[in-house]
Amino acid sequence: MASKSFLAKVKKIVGPTSKVGKLLGGYEKLREANFISKHFSTYLDPIVAQQEGLKAESYKIRHNVYCEELGFEPLKEDFQEKDEFDVFSTPCLVKHKGSEHYAGTVRLVMPQESHQQLPIEKYCLNSITHETLNPTNFERRQVCEISRLAVPKEFRKRVMDQYQGAATGVINQYTYSEDELRCFPFIAIGLYFSAAALVMHNDIKHTYVMMEPRLARSMRFIGIQFEQIGPVVEYHGKRAPFYINPTLLYQNLRPNFRIMLDDIQESVNKYPKG
Repeated sequence: MASKSFLAKVKKIVGPTSKVGKLLGGYEKLREANFISKHFSTYLDPIVAQQEGLKAESYKIRHNVYCEELGFEPLKEDFQEKDEFDVFSTPCLVKHKGSEHYAGTVRLVMPQESHQQLPIEKYCLNSITHETLNPTNFERRQVCEISRLAVPKEFRKRVMDQYQGAATGVINQYTYSEDELRCFPFIAIGLYFSAAALVMHNDIKHTYVMMEPRLARSMRFIGIQFEQIGPVVEYHGKRAPFYINPTLLYQNLRPNFRIMLDDIQESVNKYPKG
């Protein structure tokens, strides 16, 4: 902190547009970039859930959030929230290293056969008004959908006053250390990055997601520019269809989060494709 204060003072003296000021600014950004990625990897571990046991952990988190807490889906006897799309989906998990609890999950729906639809196609196809980017225009193996992002209550609490621009604050201030609290708003981002890394790992060209517009706006805070391809509709709340591809993802991604994505990509690339 003292080092950062010293650099800020020097930059103020020499001016941010001077050669020295620009050099110091670049150094600060690089240090911030490395800090964000290192901080995430210190406490959290991205996991591709390819084994049945790990998939069950994902389904349990989904049941906890979508069935028990939000009431979007009916309660299940086995406490696992699953649907027809899980047959051709791969979940991702984020694991908290200290407690070994799973801090969140998201799935990537990847159709393989001509009859397999994305959730957005089955339930919200009429909400897509962008003719060119309609998923029905592309081969099944070229499209995917990010869905069922869920963070258990243990790791989730809104703290917008502490984390400006964050879509979700993921903390338990009575259980975890102060250093860890600084990382937890990035759990949702880490889940999206895990899904994005899985998209690129499987060479999929077109990605879709139904989300709240305010979440899409908050993702722009880190430079993830989803393209809205239809109006807001009522689907478990006010949601709209969005589109993104690897080019759009990297085009505007802030350098500090690019390093985080690259590190998650390296972890995901260790898993078999599919």
